[in-house]
Amino acid sequence: MPTELPPTIDPQAAARWAGLRTAASPWLHEEVARRMEDRLQWIKLQPKAWAHWRPVRGGLQAHGLLSARYPEATCYVVEGHADQAQIAIQSVAKPWWTAARWKAGAQRAELPPDSSVQMLWANMLLHSAADPQALMAQWHRALAVDGFLMFSCLGPDTALELRAVYEAMGWPAPGNEFTDMHDWGDMLVAAGFAEPVMDMERIHLSYATAARLLLDLREIGRNLHPGRFPALRGKAWRADLEQALARQLADAEGQGRLSMTFELIYGHALKPKPRLRLDAQSAISLRDMRDMLQRGPPGAS
Repeated sequence: MPTELPPTIDPQAAARWAGLRTAASPWLHEEVARRMEDRLQWIKLQPKAWAHWRPVRGGLQAHGLLSARYPEATCYVVEGHADQAQIAIQSVAKPWWTAARWKAGAQRAELPPDSSVQMLWANMLLHSAADPQALMAQWHRALAVDGFLMFSCLGPDTALELRAVYEAMGWPAPGNEFTDMHDWGDMLVAAGFAEPVMDMERIHLSYATAARLLLDLREIGRNLHPGRFPALRGKAWRADLEQALARQLADAEGQGRLSMTFELIYGHALKPKPRLRLDAQSAISLRDMRDMLQRGPPGAS
């Protein structure tokens, strides 16, 4: 099980990527969020409060879907910049004269208090975190006991075609490696979550040109590998890249369109009731003690 920072993510590059401002969500992120949101129909718990981690990049349309699914719940919008949070809040704002405005749950641009939300939503975020264990710890603190986490991220088979092109050209890797879903499950358990459910799917997108493919990839992320090209590359390198993509990725059955694979990982986990360790000397945090006292002894109604 991973216990240190991912070896193929440069923390400074990850911080720069996380700090970039954007006003729109990538199409792929919206599609993944739509598929993940559809799974909520099987979850009976109706949260009184929920948190959306990085909704602008994760999916503004999804933010609307979630706000509509839980119209009276308070939502904590967690973004790196206040203006980014306001973009998400304004995306679901109702006109002041409508009755729905007065029934809608509050949208707060702030970190949720500890143990305050029953659902935490993080779409297409975890694979670009330089310290995913620390991020999971934040999510665990924010969730109330019996609350649940919903997240998605890219998996190891993502952009295998692009990696093959770079290897054939003798170039450094085009991006950081992605974590396997079983390792994510192990990390969730280590962070204090229970009953993690992980699954994945692969989708294949096709593009008419290499330029369009590269535009999509640039919206989705950046090369966070510490061994990436150390300097800027020029127009000649870009032309070589587009020619290599057109030559090696063209699908004869797809009329010459360029195909790219994306592995999508979905995760769901619960925050269980804290357990006391029966050591000779045991210690428990005040927050965990409060949670246990509020819930009462096992079997209590």
